[in-house]
Amino acid sequence: MTAAQEDLVRARDGFTDSADSPEFLEIDTPRVEDGAAIWRIARDSEVLDLNSSYSYLLWCRDFAATSVVARGPGGEPIAFVTGYVRPDRPEALVVWQVAVDREHRGRGLAGILLDALTAKVTGGRGVREIETTITPDNTASDALFTSYARRHDAPLRREVLFDGGLFPEGTHQPEVLYRIGPLAA
Repeated sequence: MTAAQEDLVRARDGFTDSADSPEFLEIDTPRVEDGAAIWRIARDSEVLDLNSSYSYLLWCRDFAATSVVARGPGGEPIAFVTGYVRPDRPEALVVWQVAVDREHRGRGLAGILLDALTAKVTGGRGVREIETTITPDNTASDALFTSYARRHDAPLRREVLFDGGLFPEGTHQPEVLYRIGPLAA
């Protein structure tokens, strides 16, 4: 077990042992029937670019192998991380969205899920790098991915991927590419 995987086990234990956490936490592969709940979590985050409900259903079908959900005691999704392997760079996992239901925020669940997804995809897929984009005003995501890089002892590089002027609405901030890796196997 790598140091990052040991961190995942400790992080999960810390989450499930806290007094205000669910009695257990299941990290799972999303299923199509999770699409509506994932869409609602994304909508209620109030910071993510909300995709159509249809796209979340497709995501749960077509990209389940590179995504994870956390399930509450009743089996309902309470958080998710969606991702995909870049076709032109199969060593890179792009993390598309990370969101935690409001009731479960502030306990490190996003980091636990990100670590779980990394453990899931680095095993047999050849993924050695994580990519995501973050707008400059999204301090929570910046903190999440910066701490992820530290936890995995991996370099973090940032550069503007899409300037705000490329977006049709004219008010979108630039999307800054965070590239983390190489990751330890």
